[in-house]
Amino acid sequence: MELLELNANIRTTVGNGPARRLRQSGQIPAVFYGPGTEPVLLSVNISDFDQVLKKSRVGQLLLNLVIQDGETYTRSVMVKELQTHPVSRNFLHVDFYEIAMDRKIRVKVPIVTTGKSKGVELGGILQIIRRELEILCLPFEVLESIEIDIADLDIGDSIHVGDIPLEGEIEFLEDEDFTVVTILIPKIEEVEEPVEEEEEAAVEEEVEEAPEAGDEE
Repeated sequence: MELLELNANIRTTVGNGPARRLRQSGQIPAVFYGPGTEPVLLSVNISDFDQVLKKSRVGQLLLNLVIQDGETYTRSVMVKELQTHPVSRNFLHVDFYEIAMDRKIRVKVPIVTTGKSKGVELGGILQIIRRELEILCLPFEVLESIEIDIADLDIGDSIHVGDIPLEGEIEFLEDEDFTVVTILIPKIEEVEEPVEEEEEAAVEEEVEEAPEAGDEE
């Protein structure tokens, strides 16, 4: 996977007030850290960050972070956490975690199904149990998605983690018996039988002929 480039600047202020003013100026408060690395406070341009997000999902986003601090130095990072406002969805804070290109990282990859299940064509219901799976891989092996062919799945069939082939040194971190996709048996709805017209007519006739109270001698 290609490492996208993103510029960042050192920041010296902390707290809610400075962070708010930073966002108002078009910047996102950020932090850079990693194994054996002291945390470094940063800010990144909102527009620049938005552009790199359009090219990859947050959990799979790998970057060459170009840090400006009088001098310029570059670090390979992944986005460890992105905080957004619950209503406006505006960026609030981003964590950059340093990675080594020769060390495996944990990444969550979305599941994509392909083909048309014969079980679905017979009335079964496709259920995707897990929309993404966590893998362990080298940074350049990060997958954009995991494709699962469901064409041969009949009603009652399932695909488990252990059934999904992987290339290279990529490993699943999920249990191999974990069910990812299954074809459910369709529910049979009970249909109430309509009352026959003759039965309704007979009931109405009995009601009409029934003597009223006081008519009896």
